Amino acid sequence: MAVTILAVESSCDDTSAAVVRDGFVLSNLIATQSVHKAYGGVVPELASRAHQSNIVPVVDEAIKQAGVAKKEIDAVAFTRGPGLLGSLLVGTSFAKGFALSRNIPLIEVNHLHAHVLVHFVNDNREGHTVPTFPFLCLLVSGGHTKLILLKNHLEMETLGNTIDDAAGEAFDKCGKVMGMSYPAGPAIDKLAAQGNDKAFSFTKPMIKGLDFSFSGLKTNFLYFLRDRLEDDKDFIEDNLADLCASLQKTIIDILVTKLIAASKKTGIRDIGIAGGVSANAGLRGTLEREAAKRGWKLYLPKFSYTTDNAAMIGIVGYYKYLNEEFSDQSVVPLARI
Repeated sequence: MAVTILAVESSCDDTSAAVVRDGFVLSNLIATQSVHKAYGGVVPELASRAHQSNIVPVVDEAIKQAGVAKKEIDAVAFTRGPGLLGSLLVGTSFAKGFALSRNIPLIEVNHLHAHVLVHFVNDNREGHTVPTFPFLCLLVSGGHTKLILLKNHLEMETLGNTIDDAAGEAFDKCGKVMGMSYPAGPAIDKLAAQGNDKAFSFTKPMIKGLDFSFSGLKTNFLYFLRDRLEDDKDFIEDNLADLCASLQKTIIDILVTKLIAASKKTGIRDIGIAGGVSANAGLRGTLEREAAKRGWKLYLPKFSYTTDNAAMIGIVGYYKYLNEEFSDQSVVPLARI
């Protein structure tokens, strides 16, 4: 018998709902919040209020587009954390209410686990294949930078973590210094394609093991621009493409160096990336070259799956349903997991 999961994602500033049946995505809707651009980052209170307005119509439309009746839904999966507590509370409360009203199971999902498992979403793409286990994934976003070993669909181990800022945060904060709006990562990626990535050199923190650090790079970039602007007030404007290219190459080098080390340490050659920064063209191109050189089987997520979305919550929910891993109505959201 088919298993149909309604999934809800509300960890940050995107309200998303999806319907997943037997691992296939029937619908996946996202309502974004543009209000945060004016503040240079996500404002938690504004995010939670927007979720309250968006969640009912987004879920309703996801169910309609999937072409399923509410009575066909077997369980509700939701993001428990990590994320913004107010935003998580909206999604958790909705999921609990829906599950209670339909008398169906409730399934909590770790947001980071979902990002990694997006590679196992089936959406009928031609030539789409899924990784084999064990699977090594670089999860890189505005809030997280991790190296994760996935042993099976439901068991993962963190091999490396950022000890300070995430890579996406470094993109955004350095972009802000250059006068870019939030989020700056996509704009930097676009400009980097037009610049010389060897024009400037920036700090690459030397962290032992498989952990990451980006705070030193961010500080180095800030002081570099401060000193150059003292001599030339137009320095950023005149060198913007080269600055973006050099900054992006530095961040990518830090990420890929650790990923190569993790592959050598574990012997794993099924390699993937996930999270918002996995949409970065420079990172994708670098990994494609490394994969060809090192004999990796590389998995790059569909662009619509790089951002926060409910399809990834639904795929984790599907495998948890098969394993009968359910939550009760006492479950609460967790900002940190």
